[in-house]
Amino acid sequence: MMTLRHLEILRAVAETRNFTRAAERLYITQSAVSHAIRELEEKAGTALFDRLSKSVQLTRSGQLLLEETLPILSACETLEAHINCLEQRAPLHIVSSITIAAFWLPKILKAFHKDWPDIQINVDVVSAANALEILRNGKADIALIEGAAPQGPFICTPFASYPLYFVCAPAYRITHRELTLQEFCSEKLLLREKGSAIRDTLDSVLFLSGYTAQPAWTSVNSQALIEAAKSGFGITILPDVLVSEPLSQGKLISLSVQDLLLKNEMIAVRHRDKHLSAPLKTLLLHIESLMSQRS
Repeated sequence: MMTLRHLEILRAVAETRNFTRAAERLYITQSAVSHAIRELEEKAGTALFDRLSKSVQLTRSGQLLLEETLPILSACETLEAHINCLEQRAPLHIVSSITIAAFWLPKILKAFHKDWPDIQINVDVVSAANALEILRNGKADIALIEGAAPQGPFICTPFASYPLYFVCAPAYRITHRELTLQEFCSEKLLLREKGSAIRDTLDSVLFLSGYTAQPAWTSVNSQALIEAAKSGFGITILPDVLVSEPLSQGKLISLSVQDLLLKNEMIAVRHRDKHLSAPLKTLLLHIESLMSQRS
């Protein structure tokens, strides 16, 4: 069977035009060179070299074989040069929730690229449920999600959290800014869609208290809810980072709801059976550094 070693010997003989010098270049015996060329000629069914009195030279058939051999050997040598640094070249795939991608991920990746400037990062911004499904199927290296830690074959690392604010327009008709749970649930509510981390957090707390939210608006887009709240259509519940600007501008006001203090944990999730590469370890360290910053 023809092997890469056969092709290396073919090239060495063609370049040195001498079996002995080819053997010296490859640190093998002359008989090993002769044997390999004889096997190649038997495989080809023709002579590959003309044996001249003081040297050998490729036949026309040998020249054709060498022309096909050289790209193969070049590719193998390139692979051999790169094989011990594959981790340093392989891209990372992150799936992230919208809020984390907007407010935390850029800072994390900027710090990461100082350590690994040549690593390509691919990011998909998706819902938490989709992120976990992508991770479960082995199509992502890490998921950054909000809410409760998922069950399943995952390793979860909480790294930060954010409070959820209840906000409405200053002109929204409300008698006082501290509501009971019953009063809150009877108001016009502008909520994120079911399955979002914010909605799941709210629904879980209300359920444990015996209440259910009946939203007037449901949206996958937080900015749409902010604009609806600013226009006086109701009360929305969103992360502090999203509503801090309209609050400071006086376009929204914050409310409190008795027995309802909400916050979302942000969690880095990876599959427990997926290889933890050196770049991925570095990425996790930068993510975890946020946890030490908030402590």
